[in-house]
Amino acid sequence: MNTRILPVAGLLTLVAVVAAVALPGAATSAAAEPGGITVQGAASVKVVPDRAELTFGVESQGATARAALAANAAEMRKVIAALKAAGATDVKTQYVSLSPRYNERNEAQGFSASNSVSATVREISRAGAVIDAAVAAGANQVYGPNLTRGDQTELYRDALKAAVGNARASAQALASASGLSLGRVTAIVEGGGAPQPLPFATADKAMEAGSTPIEPGTQEISASVSVTFAAS
Repeated sequence: MNTRILPVAGLLTLVAVVAAVALPGAATSAAAEPGGITVQGAASVKVVPDRAELTFGVESQGATARAALAANAAEMRKVIAALKAAGATDVKTQYVSLSPRYNERNEAQGFSASNSVSATVREISRAGAVIDAAVAAGANQVYGPNLTRGDQTELYRDALKAAVGNARASAQALASASGLSLGRVTAIVEGGGAPQPLPFATADKAMEAGSTPIEPGTQEISASVSVTFAAS
């Protein structure tokens, strides 16, 4: 029986030819589209925050770990009840801690217990009253506020659309200056930006008389994009 052995190089060449015949469009589909203009676009939307996120804590002391924790639990229940009664929502525990206390000679002086909860005030004009209610109920730690918008996602999308329009205007200016005709969008990359507070902002409504003042000010929700347009 006669056996024919093809050289390796010849076999690879045969495979390549078969692949080229089987996939006639492979080379053209990967070809880059000639010409193009890539520009950056940016836009922002100015808004007034309509909600506040705050954190409230209670720190309690006790001669024993059990006494400190029990005292802290009793105080925190009062604070949580006061927050809900004042209109705060999404009240949730952030952390609970218990640790020994020491004097300057590193001698044990009892225990310290802490509990912290976060809460959202959906009517920003009520934020000061909520803070006052929590402190009156026993909170001795207050952090915040973090001022935000409830419709932040929709506002960001508005800024994103405007950023694309800004990019198109820049690309059109470049095309006209270069004697080119601007075509379709061939690539787009989204940027973005967190809400930024604006300096010297003022509140749009008065806080309740006598409560802790919280000025909402204004913020900018920004978006940025990188867009590539075909040009010829």
